[in-house]
Amino acid sequence: MRNLLITCLLFIFYSPLLLAQTPTVNSQKFDEKAGASFSYRNHILQIKWPTGNQHYGQIELDMQKGKPLFRRMLLTEGKRSKLISSNLDPSFLLTIGKRDLVSQNGWNIFFDKVPEKPYQTYDVKLEKSTASVETIGSRTLVKISSLKADHFKGDLEITFYNGSPLFNVAAVMSTNVDSSAIVYDAGLVSKNPEWEAVSWINTADSLQSTDLISSDTSKNMAVKYRSIAAKGKDGMLALFPAPHQYFYPLDEAFNLKFAWYGNNYRKMVDGYGIGIRQDLQGDKRFVPWFNAPPKTKQRLNFFCLLSVENENSTFAAIKKFTHNDTYVKLPGYKTMSSHFHNEFIMNVVLANKPIPEVPDFVTVFKRMGVDIVHLAEFHYTAHPKGPDPQRLKELHALFEQCKRLSDDRFLLLPGEEPNEFFGGHWLSLFPKPIYWVMSREKGVSFSENHPTYGKIYHVGDQEDMLKLLEEEQGLAWTAHARTKGSVNTPDLYKNENFFKSNRFMGAAWKPMPADLSMPKLGKRVLDLMDDMNNWGLKKTVIAEADLFTITPENEMYAHMNVNYLMLDSLPKFTDSWKPVLNSMQKGHFFTSTGEVLMPRLTINGKHSGESISLDDSGYATVELALNWTFPMNFVEIISGDGQQIYREKIDLTKTEAFGSKVMQFKTNLRKRTWVRIEAWDIAANGAFSQSFYVAE
Repeated sequence: MRNLLITCLLFIFYSPLLLAQTPTVNSQKFDEKAGASFSYRNHILQIKWPTGNQHYGQIELDMQKGKPLFRRMLLTEGKRSKLISSNLDPSFLLTIGKRDLVSQNGWNIFFDKVPEKPYQTYDVKLEKSTASVETIGSRTLVKISSLKADHFKGDLEITFYNGSPLFNVAAVMSTNVDSSAIVYDAGLVSKNPEWEAVSWINTADSLQSTDLISSDTSKNMAVKYRSIAAKGKDGMLALFPAPHQYFYPLDEAFNLKFAWYGNNYRKMVDGYGIGIRQDLQGDKRFVPWFNAPPKTKQRLNFFCLLSVENENSTFAAIKKFTHNDTYVKLPGYKTMSSHFHNEFIMNVVLANKPIPEVPDFVTVFKRMGVDIVHLAEFHYTAHPKGPDPQRLKELHALFEQCKRLSDDRFLLLPGEEPNEFFGGHWLSLFPKPIYWVMSREKGVSFSENHPTYGKIYHVGDQEDMLKLLEEEQGLAWTAHARTKGSVNTPDLYKNENFFKSNRFMGAAWKPMPADLSMPKLGKRVLDLMDDMNNWGLKKTVIAEADLFTITPENEMYAHMNVNYLMLDSLPKFTDSWKPVLNSMQKGHFFTSTGEVLMPRLTINGKHSGESISLDDSGYATVELALNWTFPMNFVEIISGDGQQIYREKIDLTKTEAFGSKVMQFKTNLRKRTWVRIEAWDIAANGAFSQSFYVAE
């Protein structure tokens, strides 16, 4: 009796402590009708979701402190289950540095060198205090509190996507400290790994595999498709980042060994794991890392894919998300990318080096499915201001090589980033080879006939430059607007005649600065599009890559984007390229990172770049055909009235991976002067249209 009394007293005393150590799970926002199911028994939170073809994924999360979070990962068919992995913990290393918000233009700065200033890496600690399960469309979100790394705090979020054996693991963290710049490494780790082997695809596009030795020190790997996988007894677990969002902007697309596997990663991770990583030093030029403004929820995240297939089939499934890192063909469109400082002319052709029959950079673009490439040669390497014989020789070499390397399926267009006369940095493109020198001495005529090169131009000032663009029907636009060497442009010259001219196309979009809290990429120039529209100017924005070295070993796809120009056929180099310029200038194109496509978009029957009429209701009918790989997130309709900007979101969280949809909806454009459309998926991949204009 005495022992029983003591036992009862001990139970009464310790039961609150025992209960406190068992996290509660809030399921008020979970909808059992959405396809997934969950249970919570004996500390195990189990999520089961449909992965397609009558198969299910099953994740068991151990909510006990000190136990690996991912107790088991399984794929099931009927009553048969296959164990993919077990006893894994998510691991995040957060490196915190200091952003320069003073010397240039605040958070839009690119010319920052964060790793040259003090920084520190922290292991992100998970507390497992509370949890919730929530249904969001066709997704199931598990949120576990809490996370901490220095002055960053937040929660762990795991999202499961119906229709695919795909899930996302994210440390969602924020800070109150200003001027923070961050990068992160992440992965899945076990103190007693049960995997048999680790696999990846090398930069030569060849599958590689190594047997797992748990004591092997971790290795950083240069991989293709940004992916690494571990093989268990019954299947594969693959891990990869968002294909574009994970990579902070650099001038070079070097493959900086963005994957890792092994034991004791960075001497900070306890156990053997696989994961993704960032190189703190980048390309050792300007290295801005990611912005982390105060109170923004930074998503340090990665994707996992479960498979019961072999290594080849598993990586084939991963590659589908980026169309094998290529840009798919669409009827009625040609893909075009711009702004490459490859310097093939100065570094090879005029350096008297052997000229390859097909240079690597041409092979890279062709393999990626880019139909038209617009170069930006002679970037501080040549003689733009002469003397004339040298300048004309350089241009002639450029034109001849572009002609030689173009064919029926690939058009290589000569182009420059002149950075003269207008202010800031800008690019130019003409509909044919044009010989021009960026200087004009007193008494020298604007144009003359040269005995070898024909008509040549001398440009001495802003007026001459605009005259040349008008005479030869060329285009100019602001490169990397509002950052880099264009910090104050085009805002600084928005009232100048040359900018108001229809020969000044607008600006170019690249997803910088990088900010992991945003569900989209490249807000800097997307905002500029809206501003230019509200200035009352019909300007267009093309995508640009702004890269230097282009090689097969590079991580090109992560840093790339394309414009899908409305062209039925590809002009030959020897013909006029005017159809290309017309499409760019008139806004007859959409821009894409590759995963989200807009094969058809009309508003009241009109295409982008055209004017639409409204009836008395003020409503317009939008018809949008979308294709995607990752599940979609939302479509956004952005419009303006010359003063304000209006945003309307269409939720697409019920979509599943690898889908298409023809949407028809109405939007109120009463008293608006313009409208445009964006579409973004769960990995911040996206596509956006050019503007439509509302007729008065």
